[in-house]
Amino acid sequence: MERILVTSALTYANGPLHIGHVAGSYLNADIFVRYCKLKGKDVIYIGGTDDHGAPISIKAEEEGISPQELVARYNKSMKEDLKKLSIELDNFSSTSTSEHNKLSQDFFLNLMDAGYINQKTSKQFYDKKHKRFLPDRYIEGICPYCKSPEARGDQCDSCGKLIDAVNLIEPRSKISGETPVIKETTHWYLNLPKFEPELRKWLETKKYWKDNVRNFILSWLDEGLIERAITRDIDWGVPVPLENAKGKVLYVWFDAPIGYISSTKEWAKRQGKPDLWKEYWLNPETKLIHFLGKDNIPFHTIIWPAVLSKQKDKYVLPYDVPANEFLNLEGQKMSTSRSWTVWVEDYLKYFEGELLRYVLAANAPETKDSDFTWKDFQNKINNDLNNVLGNLANRTFIFAKKYFDGKIEEELELSESSQMALRICKDTLSDVENSFNTYQVRKAVKSIIDIARSGNKYFDETKPWKEIKTNKQKANETLYVCAELLNAISIALYPILPDKMLELRKMMNLSGKFCWKDIWDLQRRFIIGEVSPLFKKIEDAEIEKQLELLKATRKGKEKMEHKSEITFDDFEKLEMRIGKILEAENIPKSKKLLKLKVDIGGEERSVVAGISESYEPKELIGKKVAMLINLNPRKVMGVESQAMILAAEDEGELVILVPEKDIKEGSEIS
Repeated sequence: MERILVTSALTYANGPLHIGHVAGSYLNADIFVRYCKLKGKDVIYIGGTDDHGAPISIKAEEEGISPQELVARYNKSMKEDLKKLSIELDNFSSTSTSEHNKLSQDFFLNLMDAGYINQKTSKQFYDKKHKRFLPDRYIEGICPYCKSPEARGDQCDSCGKLIDAVNLIEPRSKISGETPVIKETTHWYLNLPKFEPELRKWLETKKYWKDNVRNFILSWLDEGLIERAITRDIDWGVPVPLENAKGKVLYVWFDAPIGYISSTKEWAKRQGKPDLWKEYWLNPETKLIHFLGKDNIPFHTIIWPAVLSKQKDKYVLPYDVPANEFLNLEGQKMSTSRSWTVWVEDYLKYFEGELLRYVLAANAPETKDSDFTWKDFQNKINNDLNNVLGNLANRTFIFAKKYFDGKIEEELELSESSQMALRICKDTLSDVENSFNTYQVRKAVKSIIDIARSGNKYFDETKPWKEIKTNKQKANETLYVCAELLNAISIALYPILPDKMLELRKMMNLSGKFCWKDIWDLQRRFIIGEVSPLFKKIEDAEIEKQLELLKATRKGKEKMEHKSEITFDDFEKLEMRIGKILEAENIPKSKKLLKLKVDIGGEERSVVAGISESYEPKELIGKKVAMLINLNPRKVMGVESQAMILAAEDEGELVILVPEKDIKEGSEIS
């Protein structure tokens, strides 16, 4: 029997689960595992939380709790959210257990004994305000390669290149926002260049990997590997097991993947067979498959195999790494810091978990970034699930209950159109099987819904509502073929919608035990039980509510775009004074512009201001406002503007700036 070990990337335990996590590694892994179980394969699904690193300790400090309390909270919440999404891991552990610490230390010492770790003094950024060295991920700046302004100290997500933090342009601390200084510190480094020939040879065997993954790795190797620090100066993590390394911990990228093994060991103990983990990790026949997002590709395809290959135990190396690209939200890059995301716990307050499974599967970012929008969510549920699949089930079952007492008998002599409908289904199921085998979930979903779509077309063409009046057997034939299609769909779609497909099979009085080989077996008869709609339409108001909630959570948390800095001398050149509006009128043929006459202290100026959508002319008369008065005059729609009113924009509305107290016109602002 084929043995498969599946993992999802360990999620950082400094916040709750969001849809990016689900689309990136959890859902595609769960779908693949469910499919493998349908095929009768020996497969286990392992995961957990990544509990170490500076972001954990910093967030814990902010909340006044210990890092252990923080990670325990988020580990628990993630477990609950995954369960509500019908994502079932065999073990969901964490990297802050004592067993994980011991295993990580053993890995470090094995590499050191084998001569793959070097100790050296290096330069590292230090935050003077917070009196701490900064891990690479807590430094941001401009990428030295592609010039992206949001590169991290270890990697640039825009171009995918790994970065030495000291090479960042205009570095800044994510903790304080200030420019960090460079100080010397001693660390231990993994000698990656020493692995390069062996890694190249191993990667040459991976010609079946996804193009986006394989191309990413090979380009990375071609640029040359560099030594990577394996320790850090922080107080939360796995202690470095050396006498001369007091106060240092293993770098989080090093100990995190080891969590796959410690989690499997935990699973084996729960089975009452402590050595069972060895049958997966130490068995050369095991297929180890890592599901993850593209930002984790280099760590799982270069560093992790290198670390595994030099242990005393002969661990199996990754068989495949079907990494997904990124999921965007409403056309923009997802960002938890800017609250531009959909948290799973919030989603579940309004919709069923399986609806999210379907939409994320149908729109999976398998080879390129994809976009989650609430409107698309509504369309896919209403059109694919309700109007196509739900409609086929409902019309078949209701008709059977009304005219056949719920009993649909097998027809031995099928018409050519009926045979064609079943033949199309069988051919499509072969495509679905191939799609699941190659992690093409989007294609699988489309093919399955196409079966339901062809079923509706067949139902319409055979017109059982007419045949029932003159040829009852012919009407039964239509129902029989449609029921067979639904039987096949219930198995094929089970990896994506497990609970809904169980519900569908229950209506048909079919077994709740799923097996892929049953998909090819025709039934002798169907007995339709209690019928209820599988899906319900999502109304426009529900989607508008989600968009409003998304907008509300983001308000005030957008990352500001700053203009270039100016000197104090530049600032002193600005002459800003209080002005009193004497006259105001609309400018013909303009929707936004008003013509104003303003007294700036014994001197009147003509001003053109784009504020007519926020203010009526009459309400401005007599109002005192802040103004910039030494701009070069310019003509706007034929009217000369000799100053500028200062205003702030709030969600598209302009608000003019007025003095807190009454102050005479002409007073200088400084």
